Amino acid sequence: MAQALYEPGLGYYANSAPKFGHLPQGRNGQGSDFVTAPELTPLYGHTLARQVAQALQATGTDEVWEFGAGSGALAAQLLDALSAAGQLPRCYTIVDLSGSLRERQRAALAAHADRVRWVDALPDAMHGVVLGNEVLDAMPVQLLVRTGGVWHERGVALDATGALAWADRPTALRPPMPIEGTHDYLTEIHPQAEAFVRTLADRLQRGAAFFIDYGFPEAEYYHPQRHMGTLICHRAHRSDSDPLADPGQKDITAHVNFTGIALVAQDAGMEVLGYTSQGRFLINCGLLDLARDAGARENALMQKLVNEHEMGELFKVLALAPAGSSAGWAPLGFAAGDRTHRL
Repeated sequence: MAQALYEPGLGYYANSAPKFGHLPQGRNGQGSDFVTAPELTPLYGHTLARQVAQALQATGTDEVWEFGAGSGALAAQLLDALSAAGQLPRCYTIVDLSGSLRERQRAALAAHADRVRWVDALPDAMHGVVLGNEVLDAMPVQLLVRTGGVWHERGVALDATGALAWADRPTALRPPMPIEGTHDYLTEIHPQAEAFVRTLADRLQRGAAFFIDYGFPEAEYYHPQRHMGTLICHRAHRSDSDPLADPGQKDITAHVNFTGIALVAQDAGMEVLGYTSQGRFLINCGLLDLARDAGARENALMQKLVNEHEMGELFKVLALAPAGSSAGWAPLGFAAGDRTHRL
């Protein structure tokens, strides 16, 4: 999965093919594979900016860190909104491994070139507000499959013809909770995402981190009925379940186990500030007020962000902070409907 997504020049996120957009084929002949919330409507970034502004002020920091900035749309929306409110951060740092996406980000953020910088490694100490919009789901996972009551790790091999094929081998690895029943069961574990959070916990000395992604708490993620796992591919606004076909030409992703991320963060010295659905988070941050004068088209697109059958329920928001640093403030995105107790 790491090679298919990130191999220099060949991996999906390392090649120059367009990825983000509303349609599989645009008027300019350039297609896209999927749309994320910032590409859907600028109301998303403008609303999130309210939470970022509050967090910057509450933590006494002046820098924003965004991991995996995609097309640069979210950064542009945030900086535009913060500028209009007179709350621009001193620096906006983007951590992105894709050279092609960096170039697209530079073009999208030309108006804010004096404040934006790019890095490919983290410093020993960080201060600021960290953002990860659909980042954790793009980190490589390991597949575990229970067949005939025996757990195996599922990997990739070559068959007799030299084609890619699945290969299972017995393993001591297990999902983080027992799976009821004896039926065959396929699922994922997330060691790379968890390692990323541990590193962030080690480096973030002051500030807060907000992760927005699709996923579930552990009890839902490893429900007995979710026996086919969550691994899925996206290409030309269609999805398929065969990551071995056309590697490097489509996105491969898995849902996030938010309980696992929260527990790793706590073990590494962070605290959970809040956890809720994207819909509830955006409404708490004032999305409906911003949408009031946005016009019919933007309001129609805004519905996709909050409706439960669209992105509003499947996507969640998890906020973290260095332990002991949250006294005196609570993120406004969790003012109502906080679900931390369900992690």
